[in-house]
Amino acid sequence: MKIHHIPCLEDNYSYLIVDESTKEAAAVDPVQPEKILEAANSHGLTLKLVLTTHHHWDHAGGNEKIKELVPGIKVYGGSVDNVKGCTHKVENGDKVSLGADVTILALHTPCHTQGHISYYVTGKEDEHPAVFTGDTLFIASCGKFFEGTAEQMYQSLNVTLASLPKSTRVYCGHEYSVKNLQFALTLEPNNLRIQQKLTWAQNQRQAGQATIPSTIEDEMETNPFMRVDLPEIQERLGCKSPVEALGEIRKRKDNWRG
Repeated sequence: MKIHHIPCLEDNYSYLIVDESTKEAAAVDPVQPEKILEAANSHGLTLKLVLTTHHHWDHAGGNEKIKELVPGIKVYGGSVDNVKGCTHKVENGDKVSLGADVTILALHTPCHTQGHISYYVTGKEDEHPAVFTGDTLFIASCGKFFEGTAEQMYQSLNVTLASLPKSTRVYCGHEYSVKNLQFALTLEPNNLRIQQKLTWAQNQRQAGQATIPSTIEDEMETNPFMRVDLPEIQERLGCKSPVEALGEIRKRKDNWRG
């Protein structure tokens, strides 16, 4: 399988997931449908489905238009999330096939929105899987708790997503990595992996390049929200549990003016 990222709006990412043997493709959060179609056409792809991570307009706002542009396209979205233009509602554990070799597994990862879905995608056996995390998991951070709680985000990040294979590539919904890593460094100033990744991310952005994908393993080493099980992190924050620590980090990040 192949994955193309398409920068949209100010800092959003849409994606094309490609089954290489059939050239069939799925679009993730195609907020600017014309741009997505242009990319699909340039690679000779047939758009078959849309995978919507959550109901916010900058992710679901292109669904109605893409249905006009690609008659018969299937639009998937979380059953709880009232996604605009949705034709097929998915629950945790639902599977969707793309082409000959690609399987998409819906994972319910609520908090940012109650019905938020992350899509875990596998291809041929020798290919690393990928997960499209929308606004639940960012590189070195997580989404704001607009509709949920620290308990939910803990479950979404540190149970659901953390249980995926370590080599799983992480494709998130926004390019926020530099700021996120700068904040992460305020919590763990001596974390060498965060320092290295920040330098790398700054170089990428200066060169006009994206900072995706990350990996689940990378996030467990550099993302403070996925490190709250560590006693030293809890201690530094003055917290007694992983969930309390996660809530405290989110509060600090919401008020951080880096």
